[in-house]
Amino acid sequence: MNSFEGRPCCCESADQSTAIESADQPARPATAKYVLVVAALVAVWWLIYSHLHAFAEWFTHLLSHLTGFSYESHLGRAIAFFIFDTPKVLMLLTLVVFAVGIVRSFFTPERTRSILAGKRESAGNVLAALLGTVTPFCSCSAVPLFLGFVTTGVPLGVTFSFLISAPMVNEIALVLLYGLFGWRVAAIYMATGLFIAIVAGWVIGRLKMERHLEEWVYQIQAGKVDLDDGPKNWVERIQYGFQAVREIVGRVWLFVMAGIAVGAAIHGYVPEGLMASFMGKSAWWSVPLSVLIGIPMYSNAAGIIPIVQALLEKGAALGTVLAFMMSVIALSLPEMIILRKVLKPRLIVTFIGVVGLGILLVGYVFNYLM
Repeated sequence: MNSFEGRPCCCESADQSTAIESADQPARPATAKYVLVVAALVAVWWLIYSHLHAFAEWFTHLLSHLTGFSYESHLGRAIAFFIFDTPKVLMLLTLVVFAVGIVRSFFTPERTRSILAGKRESAGNVLAALLGTVTPFCSCSAVPLFLGFVTTGVPLGVTFSFLISAPMVNEIALVLLYGLFGWRVAAIYMATGLFIAIVAGWVIGRLKMERHLEEWVYQIQAGKVDLDDGPKNWVERIQYGFQAVREIVGRVWLFVMAGIAVGAAIHGYVPEGLMASFMGKSAWWSVPLSVLIGIPMYSNAAGIIPIVQALLEKGAALGTVLAFMMSVIALSLPEMIILRKVLKPRLIVTFIGVVGLGILLVGYVFNYLM
């Protein structure tokens, strides 16, 4: 028998190499084209963003002359807040969603599930909370993610660390907080949010509440939950970023404008001392009340942050405002309704109770320290 029989000849190897190179060649110009387009758009974005304050001042003064209201009046201050913050928040949101869309293309739900599967609870809670900050999550994806994690061996407590962290400590919230309040507030929010996600997941895991999942969850075979594998190359990743902008910004811009309108009303009409007396450090009941007010609200980080900005400007305590924001994002009523499809009432109540206690602790600690 010929010793070379069954092996590819050198001609075949050369032909295959040529085919691979020719397949890669069209991809390189396409990638360069997308990178140039993105660079040009970022330059235009920065040019507009750097002149927003001057534009808002000019437009508000122009509007006051045309309509007759005083720029220094309550209405004038509210309009100035709205005109400046609306494009500012929407532009920040667009840039962040695009950049994070590219980052998220490396951390698909399927990959996240494989990373968390088999991890011990202590390390798993920390890793799940950290992964929650960069992976795709919204209320509508809660059920398939939950099923995908539980049916492939991810411990229940680790799964909850992820479910808490993903909406609450998401990168959109962090970047908007940094853009509006600076790194200190953003770092505080991230640290406390991760703390709540890690500890709450660990506590739920220690309670051994797997029996409080709906019975049909365990009837699903591992690996049968369909989670998107995500893009494969840089052209697809950039396209994924643009798609994220269309889907996320297109879905939340109305909530953002509604939040900015509420913030503008607070900024223009609420007296300076009112928020200090209602949501200040001296009122012990302000933290639990802010949590109770936040739970039934339906919003997201992008929509609630303008309200947070206005509350802080009017004298509300940082801990109370953080507790309010966390309750809106992490304990929203719509998400609880969706999770009811896979969790029995006792487990949902436990989840709300543990996370709620963590949020209360954060509120009181920061009101005491700051």
